[in-house]
Order: sequence, then C-alpha cells, then structure tokens
Amino acid sequence: MGGQWMGKTHYLFKALAEELGLKKFDSYYDGNSVLIWNDKKIAAPMASDWANSFLYVNYEDVPAPVKEREAALKLHREFLQLVQTIDAEHPWRSPQARNLDTQTIESWMRDRTDSELAYHIFKWYSRVGGSGGFEPGDSSILHLAQTQKASPQEETPEQWLLYGAAGQMPELLAGQIKGEIRMNAAAQAVIRQGEGYQVKAADGSVHNCRAVVVAVPPPVRGQIFFEPGLPPQTSGLLQRFPMGSMFKVFAIYPSAWWREQGFNGLGQGNLPTLELTADSSPPSGTPGVLASFVAGDRAVTLALQSEAERRKAILADLVTYWGPQAKEPVDYIEINWGEEAWTRGGFTAYMTPGTWTSFGSAWREPVGRIIWAGTESSPRWAGYYEGAIQSGIDAAKMAHSMVG
Repeated sequence: MGGQWMGKTHYLFKALAEELGLKKFDSYYDGNSVLIWNDKKIAAPMASDWANSFLYVNYEDVPAPVKEREAALKLHREFLQLVQTIDAEHPWRSPQARNLDTQTIESWMRDRTDSELAYHIFKWYSRVGGSGGFEPGDSSILHLAQTQKASPQEETPEQWLLYGAAGQMPELLAGQIKGEIRMNAAAQAVIRQGEGYQVKAADGSVHNCRAVVVAVPPPVRGQIFFEPGLPPQTSGLLQRFPMGSMFKVFAIYPSAWWREQGFNGLGQGNLPTLELTADSSPPSGTPGVLASFVAGDRAVTLALQSEAERRKAILADLVTYWGPQAKEPVDYIEINWGEEAWTRGGFTAYMTPGTWTSFGSAWREPVGRIIWAGTESSPRWAGYYEGAIQSGIDAAKMAHSMVG
C-alpha cells in the first residue's frame, strides 16, 4: 500500500527493477477520463500537453465558463514559468527565494485570481500532485515550485506498474546483501565515540561504526537521540519538515468493468472526499483495481471517523465517478499512512513557509559522519521510488568517501 508507479524519467528505478528481474506494464490510459466540476460530469480523453491542460484533460473539455477556464490556464502557466526559475538542489538560492518562501500557496494564488477553477489546480498539486498530503495554506509557493522542478508532473511519473507490485523490491534487495540485517531493531540513539559512532537499538543490540546513514523521513529522525545533539540548523529544519496527511485506498472488483465502458479509471474533481482515482489493475483487467487517495485536511477528518463511515464516504465518491457498479467491491483495503510508525504520513514531507530560506541549507548536509537519506533527501523525484534510490546511492557514495 505504498508507492507503486514508475515514470518515464525514473531511470534508476527502471534499472533496478530490471536488475531484480521484475517486469513492468503500461498504466491503463486508453479511453476517457472523468472530470467532475461543481456536480457537472464529463468524459474526455487525456490531454497530451500538461502545460496547456487542466491537470489531465484539455481546458475546452472542462465544464466551466470560458472566463474561469482562461483564468485557470493563465495562472497555471504563470506557475510553470516560475518553476523553471527554481534551483531544485538549492531552492534558497533561487531568484526572489525569500519572497516566494514567505508566501503560502494559498496567498500566492488568491493574490492573482478569484477563479475557483484555478484554485483547484493548486489544491490538487498540494494534496495529491506529486508531493502531496498538505493544504495550500500549509506550505510556500517556493516549496511547491521546487517540488515541480524536481518532480515534474509533465514527465508522466505514473507511466508504468510492476508485475507483483513495487513492494517486493526491498525483500529482493535484502536477499543480495551479505551480512546481517536486523529486523525489529529500531535505532534509538546515535552516540559519537572518537572518530566513530555507537548506535543503540530497541532490541538491546549495540553497533559500532565509522559512519551512519539515517534513512527515515525527517519527522521520524526526531525520535532518535543524538549525542552530541544536532546543530541548531539541522534540528530547526526537522521541526519544520512534517509529513503530509494521506489515506490510500484500493477498491477491488472481479474485473475492470470501466474499461469495457470506454473509461480508463482516471477520475478527478472537486468531490467531498476523493480528488483522484486511477486504474491499478493488471493488463488483463482481472481483478479490477481502483486506487484512490484522501489527502490533507480531508485525511485528518477522515481519520476521526469509523471504518464504516470512511468506507461509505469513499465508495460514495467512487460511485459518483464510475457509476453504481463501484458500490460493491469484492475487497476494500485502506491505509492511513499517518498511522505507519516509520513514515508518519505521506506521500512525503513538506517544508512549512519560510523553512527553505531559513533552514534549507541543512536539508542534505551531513552532521559529521551522520548522513541523511530517504526519498525526502533527494534533489530529484523526492517522494517517489526514484528519489529513494537516488538518495541511497548518494548516501553510499558519501559514506564511502568519509571512511575510505
């Protein structure tokens, strides 16, 4: 129930999958997508040009007044132009960085238009568009621009899926590693000892090493005791680098019946709970799997409801997108990533306003021989498998250079 897609420019992910003998298949995009806007529902083919589209469909297909569509297109183009000015590896060095970092996404868009259609684009980017899991008022326009420079949606990050799912990769990798892998042994303390470190684990084991790679999300790093303490720049960053709020849901049916009706399973709109659905079925369409996400404040609210209430709300929106057949899945699986001990949210972490320009220099900077890794530490495709692999490679190279 974690990451699952591979994109066109996920070169490391593709190479690793091939190395492990895993086969990919195309995500299903044949036929029409569904867009629902203010209770108006349309079916339309996917747009081919991201910069000139309303997310996944062409602007002329959006069921909204021409003035609204023009305002949304104008603001989206302005944002994409801003994205090109951002230094993805050093966002705090970008032109007008401080000004951009002290404006929330919410204030930036509302200063420029009163178009609700335009607002929806940026709500979508914030909640489910790559970085995901937060609201436009939670982060800065600099952060959103950085995420799109590093992980551009126009590069089709959901191009392929893997037979057997991507979740099998860690176990396959573990089988190639010589030496000991300790499970259920969470690191509790990292203590400097001379030129090396002592790592104490929850199972009572103690490990002496010359360098340490910490590969958990930023908020989870705060659960580890460091001696000496982390520098103020690093600890300040971790206090301002939370995870998003996210549910992921699979509704599973005997077959992907929407394909037979000429649809591709990609749904989006301003519904109460679900803003995005996607076909995650195998090529055969058996079983049929609709993946969907509940993000940001909606996920926080949903978490307070009972399992039955959550299921009812999610299936109601699936019915609105795809019709009455969506009401009775043969299986229904949900996960609240905020309940996962080693993620505490999803898709990934985000910077609060002002953080990039005040504490951003500590983002990937090691502390002594303590090296930060994990997908949140990658300057390219952070929040994706590609970013995780890139970060791991970078951390391994850095550790090797430190210890010789």
